[in-house]
Amino acid sequence: MRFSVLGSGSRGNATLVSSGETHILVDAGFSRRETRRRLAQSELAPADLSAIVLTHEHGDHARGAGVLARADGIPLWMTGGTLEASRQFLRGAEVVHRLRPGRETGIGSLRILPFATLHDAADPVAVVAEDSATGLRLGIATDLGRSTAQARHFLQDCDGLVVEANHDEYMLWGEAAYPAAVKNRIASSCGHLSNQAAAALLDEIWSPRLSAVVLAHLSEEANTRARAERAVEGPLRRRGFRGVLHVAQAATPTPPVDLAALRDRPAPSQPSFL
Repeated sequence: MRFSVLGSGSRGNATLVSSGETHILVDAGFSRRETRRRLAQSELAPADLSAIVLTHEHGDHARGAGVLARADGIPLWMTGGTLEASRQFLRGAEVVHRLRPGRETGIGSLRILPFATLHDAADPVAVVAEDSATGLRLGIATDLGRSTAQARHFLQDCDGLVVEANHDEYMLWGEAAYPAAVKNRIASSCGHLSNQAAAALLDEIWSPRLSAVVLAHLSEEANTRARAERAVEGPLRRRGFRGVLHVAQAATPTPPVDLAALRDRPAPSQPSFL
């Protein structure tokens, strides 16, 4: 199983997940042209995609879904509430399948398990993608609102995690130029996770099998790459995390992460005192 966050932030979000010949996008917040450009870095084209899975209807996650589905014949998967709220991006000619939170569905060699989140959208979900052949698991949870018992349950025992670290609390309240209403919405339980909340979530759900973490959906006004990384790296390393840590950017894809290669790499040698 391999994955790359093609871009993440208020300008667009999309994550490529691959297992053998199965390639899916989780969210499609970029134009078809931009999606094509970013997919090309993984030597893929939109027509190679097996499906697009939408977590919710907000434009930075869904604006490219309809045109990609129509132009390239890509099936869409989303909850019923997201479908009703996404009509502005759809024309009715798309092939749409329903996701049901808590119920697993198969897409090629991947099993997709969506679960409900608290973001301020019609029917939002996060997803866990599992490789049917290897059992490798990738959790993708952006626009999380706040960490819930359900989110912690589903995200445990993943080999890879894409988790939002949207804002630094000091920057949000002290430096960001957002109006007060926007700041309150971001910090609410239906908004976005702060760096500190992301660190707490990762600390709680960490397991020895976790080998890759990507921090996503960083605010351009209320966060920096260095602050997000600094907030989570210490707690993760103290837990025993020895994997790769990336911070997703809005403009460029993250390096591809091969979860099978990370799982199979030799463990660090232990010093001998004999």
